[in-house]
Parts: sequence; C-alpha cells; structure tokens
Amino acid sequence: MRVFNFSAGPAVMPEDVLRTAAAEMLDWHGSGMSVMEMSHRGKEFISIYDKAQADLRGLLKIPANYKILFLQGGAIAENAIVPMNLLLGRSTADYVNTGEWSKKSIKEAKKYCTVNVAASSEDQNFTYVPARETWELTREAAFVHVCTNETIGGVEYQWTPDTGDVPLVADMSSHIMSRVIDVSGYGVIYGGAQKNMGPAGLTLVIVREDLLDRALPMTPTAFHWKEQAAADSMVNTPATYAIYVAGLVFEWLQAQGGIEAIERKNIAKAELLYEYLDATSFYVNPVRKEDRSRMNVPFKLSDESLDEAFLKGAKERGMVQLKGHRSVGGMRASIYNAMPIEGVRTLVEYMQDFEQRHG
Repeated sequence: MRVFNFSAGPAVMPEDVLRTAAAEMLDWHGSGMSVMEMSHRGKEFISIYDKAQADLRGLLKIPANYKILFLQGGAIAENAIVPMNLLLGRSTADYVNTGEWSKKSIKEAKKYCTVNVAASSEDQNFTYVPARETWELTREAAFVHVCTNETIGGVEYQWTPDTGDVPLVADMSSHIMSRVIDVSGYGVIYGGAQKNMGPAGLTLVIVREDLLDRALPMTPTAFHWKEQAAADSMVNTPATYAIYVAGLVFEWLQAQGGIEAIERKNIAKAELLYEYLDATSFYVNPVRKEDRSRMNVPFKLSDESLDEAFLKGAKERGMVQLKGHRSVGGMRASIYNAMPIEGVRTLVEYMQDFEQRHG
C-alpha cells in the first residue's frame, strides 16, 4: 500500500513516473537495455538527455542565453562550486542568511572568499525573509547569494530580489518547479533534484552565459561550469538514470498543465494546511505569514510530550516522515508537487482528530 510520504527529500514521486520507470526498467523503448545500462554517449541516452533539457527549458521558460547543466554533488557541492566559478577578479561575495541551508552556504564560501552577510533573520530564529531595503550589499561583490526556500525552517521568498548589476545566485533546491519564476532575474539557479525533479544524485544548474568566464584557475574540470557546458554536462559520466527519471517528471508536469497549473495546486494545498494551523493554538507554525513556504510546513505541538504519540498515530493512518529536522524539532510536512491534495486533507483531518482527543 502506498503511503502519504511527507519526507523533505528524497521525496514523494508522481506515481505515473514510477510506473513508467518500472515498465521501462528492463527494456527502454525496444532498445533491449535498461537506461541505467546505456552508454551516456549512445544515441538512445542522448535522445533522453536532449528531450529532458528541452522540456525543462520550456517548463521554466529559460531564456536562450542560459545554459542548463545536469551535474552531481547536490546543493552542498554547489556551495563550493558557486564561488569557484564566479570569483575571478573579486574577493568578496554577499550572502543573505535565512536559515540552516544559508548557513551551510556561508560556511563553505568562507573557504574561498570574504563573505559579507548582507542581511540575516537570525534575530528572530530564522522565521522571516529580511526586507530587501535592509540588505547591506557590497559594491564590489562577485555575486549575491540567497536560499529562496529554507527546507528546514519553512521560509520562502515570495519575490525576486533586485541586486542590480551584481549577479543573483539562488539555491532553489526545495521549491524549483513548484512555482513560476523569472529566470532572467537570476545569474545562477541551482538545486538538488530530490524534491520536485527526480531522485537523489542529480543536481541542476542554470547559469547565464556571460558568467561562464569567471572561474578561478584552481576550479577542477568536473566543477567548471564553462567546461561542463561545452561538454553537454558530460566531462564525466553524468547521473544517467536520474536524468531519465527527471525527464519523466518533466513530462508529468507538462501533463498537469505546466508550472502555472502545478503552482495553483500547490497554493491550494498550502492554504488548506495553514488555515487549520492558524485556527488552533494546539499546533504552532512560527514563520511570518508572508514568508511561509508552500513546500515545507514546520509546526510544533503546544505540548511537545505528545510528539511521539502524534507520529505513531500518523503512521497508523498511512502518513510517514512527519518528524521535523533534528535541528529544530517538532513536525514538518513537505508537500511537494507530487503530494496530492488528498494527502494534505488526510493530514489535516488527523490533526483535528488528534487535537480533539488530546487538547
């Protein structure tokens, strides 16, 4: 029996995608091979790769002057790869600190440059996004870095920061493909695939072409965006099966009506859960309303001694992975694209029932 999987990642996948991948596991389109057995340079896989790129470009309306890279290492690796690729001639970068993933990015960047924390929400335990007018940016910065959705804290940018001529770099791991974005407002967008795009192991980088000549000479070939772009992300063997599954996800998104349609569904799911959280004092969501994430909804029981009972009851009703991140505790419901609204309704009904029995 399939459960409602609220995991933050690796996360729930569309059932149609899983069924297609299963059906094609031993023989992809009459090739007599599984995709995971194919040469990454063979015509079969190249066709998969090219279609995935084209579908992604269409879904996100990525301008022609941006390169799409399918890499490896996750967002954690990109925390180092970003400064390596953008610091040539500069020694400073601006970072906005909105939570645990911003902090990881800042820590890694300090190995390569001077980091100016231009704004931070640490003063209120990372429960909001600092207003743009409060940011203290550095004129000579190589780039400005933001994490546009904090998976752990449940804070999401509902707007695109204006950083002028300084390239804006965004870690969008946990909400890319969930909402309409203006790619042209960013110099670089990156993220792990394991939330809304596919399985773990694939990392997406979208980079404006004019930024490909800024890499430090020390940048390893496998991490060098310009060299990877020139080699169609195949300087090394790419994550072929993960790219194939991501391509299936892109096709599924097209069948849902595209990003615009999936965003409407995501808004409806988030509103359903937040409306209930706002109507009760039994559960608490700490994030400022205008900065709440649609993808990751953290909440705590007012009586934390009931946590284990809550999780046990949820599992008995077919809901798993609701335990919050160890750094913040409590609960977290990750309601990515593939989570049906029925899953959110089931969660809310259970929360209401649990409150009636224990409140």
